[in-house]
Amino acid sequence: MTTRESRTCERLKRLGFTRQNQVRLYGSQFELISDPLIIDNDLVFVDAVEQKSGERRRVRIPLMIVRMAMEEPVAA
Repeated sequence: MTTRESRTCERLKRLGFTRQNQVRLYGSQFELISDPLIIDNDLVFVDAVEQKSGERRRVRIPLMIVRMAMEEPVAA
């Protein structure tokens, strides 16, 4: 994992995409069971359990959120 990918993962975790957190994505409620998995620059997944069905799924983190996490912080 590159330094940039590592920073992006840390930022996504701060945004709530971390283990044992609950998020609502694509109209469903999920309990996250993994930290973000970076496949490519714009392709990031997280393993989750859909609360309604109890089914385990690999859910893509929306591109807008990934890009926001990838942005370099502005120096003050």
